[in-house]
Amino acid sequence: MIKIKKHGTEQHKIYSGMRINEKRIEKRIRRFSALMRQKRVCFHDPYFLSGDDLMDFPKPRETEDAEIDPAISTAPGELKSISLKGDFSRRALLKLGTGVAAGYALLGHKAATAKDANAEFDEAGMAPRPALTPFAMPLPIPAIKQWKDPADLWPRPAEMPVEGECGRDRHQFWVGERESPKKACELYVREADHSFHPQLPTQKIWGYDGTVPGPTFVARYGTPVLVRIHNHLPSSATHIGYGSPEISTHLHNLHAPSESDGFPGDWYSKDKFGPSLTRPGSFKDHHYPNCYAEHDKYPETDGEPREALGTLWYHDHRMDFTAPNVYKGLAGFYLLFDEVDSGNEYDTNPKALRLPSGVGKYDIPLVFQDKKFDSGGYLQFDQFNTDGILGNKVCVNGKIQPYFKVERRKYRFRLLNGSSSRFYEFFLTGPGGDQSFSYIANDGNLLAKPLTMKKVRLSPAERGDIVVDFSKFPIGSKLYLVNRLLQTDGRGPKESLSSGGPQLLRFDVDSNPPTEDVSQVPPLLREQPPFDPKDAVRTRVWEFDRNNSTWSVNGQLFDVTKPAAIIKRGTAEIWVLKGKGGWWHPIHIHATEGRILSRNGRQPPEHERGRKDVYPLGEGEEIRIYLRFTDFVGKYIMHCHNTVHEDHAMMVRWDVVP
Repeated sequence: MIKIKKHGTEQHKIYSGMRINEKRIEKRIRRFSALMRQKRVCFHDPYFLSGDDLMDFPKPRETEDAEIDPAISTAPGELKSISLKGDFSRRALLKLGTGVAAGYALLGHKAATAKDANAEFDEAGMAPRPALTPFAMPLPIPAIKQWKDPADLWPRPAEMPVEGECGRDRHQFWVGERESPKKACELYVREADHSFHPQLPTQKIWGYDGTVPGPTFVARYGTPVLVRIHNHLPSSATHIGYGSPEISTHLHNLHAPSESDGFPGDWYSKDKFGPSLTRPGSFKDHHYPNCYAEHDKYPETDGEPREALGTLWYHDHRMDFTAPNVYKGLAGFYLLFDEVDSGNEYDTNPKALRLPSGVGKYDIPLVFQDKKFDSGGYLQFDQFNTDGILGNKVCVNGKIQPYFKVERRKYRFRLLNGSSSRFYEFFLTGPGGDQSFSYIANDGNLLAKPLTMKKVRLSPAERGDIVVDFSKFPIGSKLYLVNRLLQTDGRGPKESLSSGGPQLLRFDVDSNPPTEDVSQVPPLLREQPPFDPKDAVRTRVWEFDRNNSTWSVNGQLFDVTKPAAIIKRGTAEIWVLKGKGGWWHPIHIHATEGRILSRNGRQPPEHERGRKDVYPLGEGEEIRIYLRFTDFVGKYIMHCHNTVHEDHAMMVRWDVVP
């Protein structure tokens, strides 16, 4: 069904019988065709056209699968949308031909490409409009998700899918006293109202438990958990706007079984399902063993403790629609602790680091996401932009330029770049200029020792944990987290600014701590696991390029049904990532942490010498990585975490076999 909707009225009127200026959108159609490469792809979102692209013509000859209403002329500049309902093959799209529009945005608001979004940007790549009062609301702290007994769930979780659950593969690591879930919870993905700033209109978002960001999970190694994720989004029949109401949730960075990894083809709703599932369902059970890597080799300690992870995050990973779904709000934190990073600054265990603790009090997760707002204050998103989406405002935990009151003591901040395409270089400015801090973790993995730094650079999906000591500043002091990395399009960052930069978050030194600050940043953090590149059984080369306006890996588009590599469990390999052309690609490898052997033939910088899962690949760069594939079998992926590139086929499937 094709519905062409005129905006500006309370009730959307339906029109058809218009033809599109083919030359004007031919390039966009070629780009969009990559979305139709699968046998099952659901389109139910509005694709926007300018009136300049539409002309009043007789009804089109291709009326199959279309509902036709009286034609109407379109004044230049008037916006209309086309909503495609149902499942379309690539061939079906080509039959529609120019009936598919170029430009994609929220209903009633013009789409913005990366270039358009930056047309009014200042020297730091951010725009002053819409003008908003800075620091008008406090920083929101995501709620901590509460656990319960798995027996309290109904239907009871099981190794195989239960009644009402989508058709996933069987759970690995299910049977056994140490592996079966000890705790559980239910997470509800739903549409809700959200305010990004008091001076902007409240608008619809998609959120885990209806919030942006979603609730924070606090978990521990050695305690397996089950998370039942319900899809309560509007149905595809009623959904209007960008994004897809089918979901597949990825717990980014966790050493997880493939059936709980959030594979892009595992998307589901109560009436639809992806190509790697066997049936639809209103929920899916994710089993997270919370074990260290190499569990089979070190069963008594649930794996190799030096492989511990810390700052993880979860987000939607629906094939072809990851960018709009995450942009719309589907992201949150998942924090893991053990006896070393215990989450208790009073811990008397000699192994405990006693870092600043208390999630939400002195241990603060911060997700940075740039958004594009129009002059009316509504979010915009262009599904047809394949270069990259840049916003004109940066949200911190879902708010634009919030403030955070701190005590004169140490805080741990977990910085996450949750943006679609924007890179950041954070500086902390305050009395006397730029301030130093302790950089303790990269990509959620504690470093061998802390680094004293004045900046943190993060590509999309990268994390960086820092500790700031506010005891150095008198009460009444104000400090700012700023971004000094210039970026004006989806190609990636340009040069850094020498000073200034947009202020994203203000810290107000408000009071003395009620008790003595006993937290610390010790000289040694977590010992890194040893590895020997000679153990690698083979070397694979992966080239990330752009071909005919589509993104590719080794010249191929993503095929959700076919693995590009078959890897034997327990083996190690060296992967060589090569960036082709003038683009940046933050490459994320699922399931396992890697060690960078070299970046462009040289040793990586200090903060990249620990374990990583996101590898920023610059223009023409080459990164050699050592990887070991342990414990789990099944289907996994590697992709560019510029989620726009990912959605347009810059992704590759690889399988681990026994």
